[in-house]
Amino acid sequence: MQRTNLNAPITADIAVIGAGTAGLTAFHEISRAGCSVLLIDRGPLGTTCARVGCMPSKAVLHAGEQWATLSQLAPGGTAAASQTPDSLWQHARATRDRLAQATVERTIADAGDRLIMGEARFLDAQTLDVGGQRITARAFVIATGSRPVVPKFLADLGARVVTTDSLFELDKLPRTIGVLGLGAIGLEMGLALARLGVRVVAGDLKSTPAGITDPEVRARALELFSGELMTWLGRPVEVEAAGDALRMHSGDASATVDLVLAALGRQPNVEQLDLARAGVTLDSHGQPVVDAASLRAEGKAAVFLAGDVSPDRPLMHEAIDEGVMAARGAMHSIGKGMEKALPARRAPMSIVFSNPDVAAVGLPFDRLDLSRTVIGMAQGSGNGRSVILGAEGNLLRVYVDRHSGVLLGAALVAVKGEHLAHALAWAVQRGDTVEALLAMPYYHPSIEEMLQSALKDAAKQRAATR
Repeated sequence: MQRTNLNAPITADIAVIGAGTAGLTAFHEISRAGCSVLLIDRGPLGTTCARVGCMPSKAVLHAGEQWATLSQLAPGGTAAASQTPDSLWQHARATRDRLAQATVERTIADAGDRLIMGEARFLDAQTLDVGGQRITARAFVIATGSRPVVPKFLADLGARVVTTDSLFELDKLPRTIGVLGLGAIGLEMGLALARLGVRVVAGDLKSTPAGITDPEVRARALELFSGELMTWLGRPVEVEAAGDALRMHSGDASATVDLVLAALGRQPNVEQLDLARAGVTLDSHGQPVVDAASLRAEGKAAVFLAGDVSPDRPLMHEAIDEGVMAARGAMHSIGKGMEKALPARRAPMSIVFSNPDVAAVGLPFDRLDLSRTVIGMAQGSGNGRSVILGAEGNLLRVYVDRHSGVLLGAALVAVKGEHLAHALAWAVQRGDTVEALLAMPYYHPSIEEMLQSALKDAAKQRAATR
């Protein structure tokens, strides 16, 4: 709710700036500990995940899969007659709106009169100005999120360039679209739109999509997705106006598209906070210098950053963890909540819901000591469930310490890969060995039997070197 008495200063133990996933988590953690806390947000309410992130993207991916299935059925009947790509797109948008509104309602109900709407900026190490309202606190949690990066050469093209913040506001699908940036979001949205009948041209300076570091998984992913996307990887892409359309160039290749989706990463929303006035140390790019272990910003103020505003692990489950870490750090800094230690970071896990999914857990390939690592592998062509699903292209690679047999990490591209990724991340976090995992039950036929096969391969390699 908006406070109307701007003359009366407001005091709290801790102020949380940003009502997204990390901020809400921090707010609840502090409230449960009995500290006085305020939640400040400039609006619109609703988490990045619900409004423009993981939830709408998954709704559109589902719509794309529906249309791809209906299109295959249509020649033999009228299965696709009641649906169109645009109607499925509208349904995905409606799903997004419903999820986002539910988040808004929960935020308002939970925070009550402790929610203050407005732009926050620091006046000093313990004082904020929020739309003319002065707020003092002994510590602060900053969870102001991030926004899409749009280089000037794209910004100059106006409304013909969209981001993930504006893509889901389109009333109708374009006929053609260019995607600049093939990270997780670029790949997901490129495939989803392609499956809805949109012609997609995707380019990236990097030669690897979705941040894949394992060379075998990278090659397999490119092979599996090449039939759906026109991709220009490892070279610059130029975009220029061409009448009412846009012209994309990369080397000798060119294409005309209706819109371009800029999926070039995100940047933290910190500029409006005037962090320097709070005594926070800033780097050469004007970003706060943050201790990765405690999430505390360097400087004299008790300022902790959580979620996308600190882009080390910009994922929802990581934002939840960081919200707890920042909240406990803020409470410790004022001598409260000392009985609760800072939680340990969980095993890294990332999933691209590209169907087949691309996932990585634990230690990534480019950080392995290959002299001390064996890599067990399983192919979909050797897995009965994969063959039944027409997913012979599935590939799983597990990284195992050669001497101890401990599972270090894994990478995969596989139908139903999200489930394998979770099982693998749990195993990495527990510190499981190959032997312990092979003692687990495996149902037949299942995709999980690929893990059994990859572990047997790793065990065989370890035995051969003893």
